[in-house]
Amino acid sequence: MADQNIESTLVERRLFPPPAEFSQQAHIKTQAEYQTLYRESIDSPETFWPRMANELHWHKKWDKLLDWSNPPFAKWFVGGQLNIAYNCLDRHLLTHRKNKAAIIFEGEPGDSRVITYAQLHREVCKFANVLQQSGVKLGDRVAIYLPMIPEAAIAMLACARIGAVHTVIFGGFSSEALADRINDSKVSLVITADGGFRRGKVVELKKNVDVALLKTTSVKNVIVVKRTGQPIEMTAGRDLWYHDLMTAPGLSAHHQAPPLDSEQMLFILYTSGTTGKPKGVVHTTGGYLLGAYLTSKYVFDLKDSDVYWCTADIGWVTGHSYLVYGPLANGATVVMYEGAPNQPKEDRFWEIIEKYGVTVFYTAPTAIRAFIKWGDQHPKAHDLSSLRLLGTVGEPINPEAWMWYHTLIGGTRCPIVDTWWQTETGAIMCTPLPGVTPTKPGSCTVPFFGVDPAVVDQKGHEVPPGSGGLFIIRKPWPSMMRTVYGDPERFVSTYWVQVKPYYFTGDGARKDQDGYFWVMGRVDDVVNVAGHRLGTMEVESALVAHPKVAEAAVVGRPDELKGQALCAFVTVCSGIRADDKLKEELKCWVAKEIGSIAKPDDIRFTELLPKTRSGKIMRRLLRDIAAGKETLGDTTTLEDYSILAKLRESDE
Repeated sequence: MADQNIESTLVERRLFPPPAEFSQQAHIKTQAEYQTLYRESIDSPETFWPRMANELHWHKKWDKLLDWSNPPFAKWFVGGQLNIAYNCLDRHLLTHRKNKAAIIFEGEPGDSRVITYAQLHREVCKFANVLQQSGVKLGDRVAIYLPMIPEAAIAMLACARIGAVHTVIFGGFSSEALADRINDSKVSLVITADGGFRRGKVVELKKNVDVALLKTTSVKNVIVVKRTGQPIEMTAGRDLWYHDLMTAPGLSAHHQAPPLDSEQMLFILYTSGTTGKPKGVVHTTGGYLLGAYLTSKYVFDLKDSDVYWCTADIGWVTGHSYLVYGPLANGATVVMYEGAPNQPKEDRFWEIIEKYGVTVFYTAPTAIRAFIKWGDQHPKAHDLSSLRLLGTVGEPINPEAWMWYHTLIGGTRCPIVDTWWQTETGAIMCTPLPGVTPTKPGSCTVPFFGVDPAVVDQKGHEVPPGSGGLFIIRKPWPSMMRTVYGDPERFVSTYWVQVKPYYFTGDGARKDQDGYFWVMGRVDDVVNVAGHRLGTMEVESALVAHPKVAEAAVVGRPDELKGQALCAFVTVCSGIRADDKLKEELKCWVAKEIGSIAKPDDIRFTELLPKTRSGKIMRRLLRDIAAGKETLGDTTTLEDYSILAKLRESDE
């Protein structure tokens, strides 16, 4: 790995303290309170974590807090027993939350359902019984390949209840990607639907399962939810209708949640590798639930009165931690939306916020940039006054997109929690606390409790404030991934050998004079231009700060003279003419904002950028296109393959 001395010239001086009225009502109200808790979590984890864990329901308390005798393989709350479904459902039935809305569902065609905690508990108990009658046992793997419908959360919670390991496979994945994941984890049962709605069309989920199962041998049964009503093939003896199973005579709505070991495997979630097959990230029960529960409570400042909406699909870790497990463990009311943000029109998200009185809204920077591109008239047409807190997740947010979100969506009154974390970390790692932390646009600010991050050189030495380096975590934390499924060597080599003995996030970052962290993106998104190392994120932020630019992705391409040249892929705002004059204007703009060394060599205009279905720009593919190379590595997460062809055409 090359020296990661990322030059950092884009300085953000704007500071936004939390509104006083928000702080007065927040779970954590003062900087002193945060500092005391944070120091205890780092210096005395043996007192901090047990106190926090006692907010959950344990069937049996643990014998030992942390077993770190064989790093990097951690065991937390050793010997403890609990049940995640009990913590998310049963315990709320003993309180005023019994008849409170747990899930408010909005389908893309406009259908809606409200499911209370008592109703959700009943459905999960019934489906847990269905799974057990189907032969699913403790530790068996179950694939969930569903649209964003309540049955997806019911399936996850039913698996968690009986100790089956769920692997949720995003509904946009191809049959090939499905088969790879089923084979890797030897799935015995698949839960799918006849189809799902996306951008006004039907996604043929069951058909994809049928094709995938031609390449697999482990699956015994397929349970199918009727969502679209379109005709599908049902294989006798293998395929079963969800509604038939759930209404079968004699099916009990009672199910005793069994005590499960704290280290019982909860789920496998596949994350794309740049090369080779996807990695099956393994999370277990006790530590993961504590991480999801605590961050949901404190980062989103969840109250009983909140209507909380995380827009992520459950096929991604954000959907696991912040749509299902974290909010439900807190007894929150969760909005779940099936479709696209521009279906049928570009105001769908604002319409939903107004309709349900959403108070906490958590979405991705890439969505925010799309909203900006679509125009201010859409949010302005709706009453967004119910909102009290905004959040972002998925990648660093450009300062100008942050400002638009703060001003237009939050009406300048809502704190923004810009959260940094990963599939591998299980829960949010760096974030402002909304009642405490003054925010800076583009910074994920400070670490959450128990998280000990640092910006270091290759030898693990901290670099001075303002200097770029490798972003690492120095101490184990409860919600950390336990291994790569079936491949412990890959777990070690991917995350733990680059900066021994620490966890290397794969990201470059810098820490400013105030101790705030700025994640600059993946270290392979650092470009060496004539001996100067530039974080592409900063060049992107400069471009997006231009009033005519909606979105930008910057990559390096080989250059004989400079080693690497900067190539910017730019999407302009609606109504703007993308021509050579604008190219020159943007190049000069970046030179003025950052310095002439950061001036892009190429600017390519494009209507769309290649993104994963969770909204991350696939810069690796753009690097291949900029270099004129074939696209290599895993592309199963790409949302729209036609974009690659269009980008290549524009290059010719």
